[in-house]
Amino acid sequence: MITEPEIFQALTLAAALRLYDRCGLKANRHYTPSNMLGAAGEITGQQFKRGQYAQAAQALSDWAEAQLRAPTTA
Repeated sequence: MITEPEIFQALTLAAALRLYDRCGLKANRHYTPSNMLGAAGEITGQQFKRGQYAQAAQALSDWAEAQLRAPTTA
């Protein structure tokens, strides 16, 4: 189970980017391609140019995996 909202957001955004990359479908009206790439950049700290949807999705998935594997301090 994913308990961190940021990880859930990253995985959901990665799925939306893959959907747009493969089919040209937007997940919703708010997430235009440029908004999705901008949000991916905010989460991962990388910059993505127009058309780099697959790279952004992979970077988000990698980021989420790293966050899930990182030891938690409580």
